[in-house]
Amino acid sequence: MKQKFDIITSTCVPLPLENVDTDQIIPARFLKATTREEKFFGDNLFRDWRYRADGSVVEDFVLNNPKYGGCILVAGKNFGSGSSREHAAWAIAGYGFRVVISSFFADIHKNNELNNFVLPVQVSEDFLRELFQSIQENPKMEVEVDLPNQTVTNKATGRQEQFEINGYKKHCLMNGLDDIDFLVENQSKTEAWEQRNK
Repeated sequence: MKQKFDIITSTCVPLPLENVDTDQIIPARFLKATTREEKFFGDNLFRDWRYRADGSVVEDFVLNNPKYGGCILVAGKNFGSGSSREHAAWAIAGYGFRVVISSFFADIHKNNELNNFVLPVQVSEDFLRELFQSIQENPKMEVEVDLPNQTVTNKATGRQEQFEINGYKKHCLMNGLDDIDFLVENQSKTEAWEQRNK
């Protein structure tokens, strides 16, 4: 979903697991879908962790725990490894997450998140550990993600870190533009360049 980014302040959903791969994010059997329906993919985010084979709910999985919520997912190191399926980013966005915080992202998955208006925020391992601790102590604590200033703040402790983002992707997120929108927005500049360089 195209949404402009500015400053997001939210409670968090903690997933303190390392090496979460794209097959765990969205199992391969859901890749047969022929349309990109946000609700379908969001409903099946972490499907095999959220539900048993008979469809019953796994009560102790974090997405099924009512004390956790919000639009920020805090995940362990090496999030989004494995196959390059864009469906994983579709599922994260479809569930309603706008930000994923981790100490390391698989490159392709990181770009897929950016292309689907989910902001991947890479922090130090120490900052990530502190976030998990703060959420454990108080599930209602909030995190502020400031895209213009490229900062993430643990509001429980006041600790803040800078994060990196490609300048082009930052512009697109802040203006709610996908790659096609960006080209259309700059059509007159492209045409002017072509005229000058005939």
